[in-house]
Amino acid sequence: MISLKSSLIVIGSVGLLFLGACSNSNQAANTEKSPAISTSNANSPASPVAKTSSQHGESKGGQVVETGAYHLEFVPEKELNGTHMDFYLLKGDNHEAISNAKVKAKVQTPDGSQKTLNLTYDKEGKHYTVLLPEKSSGQYQVKMLVDIDGKKVDGRFSFNK
Repeated sequence: MISLKSSLIVIGSVGLLFLGACSNSNQAANTEKSPAISTSNANSPASPVAKTSSQHGESKGGQVVETGAYHLEFVPEKELNGTHMDFYLLKGDNHEAISNAKVKAKVQTPDGSQKTLNLTYDKEGKHYTVLLPEKSSGQYQVKMLVDIDGKKVDGRFSFNK
């Protein structure tokens, strides 16, 4: 009788372990546009929130990161001579464009090499832009380094080519 009770307890425990392992809620979704990876804001006490779609205003079809009062959106477009990178930097609930920031992109290419590119502001399109002259295929990791009047706002993105 004691052996039967011990066996039932062991079988029940093993069953609960399997049930717990099967109900793991940490599942990753694979998307075509590679969602934003993470962000960091050196001056913000609260941790930023990464989003793949915008709740405020119209998205440009890229990867969106809301961090503090800032909306960052990264849109890579393939071209014959590389990848054209557009970066939208907006502030506030009404998403006003910020035109006076210093924006750099640190890009890690699929072969592991690093490139740093300075983005220029396009007044007509109200965004920052640069051409990445890389043609190799694979995954690119991009960290946008933004300086807005001394305030640092960074965003991490990725794309496949």
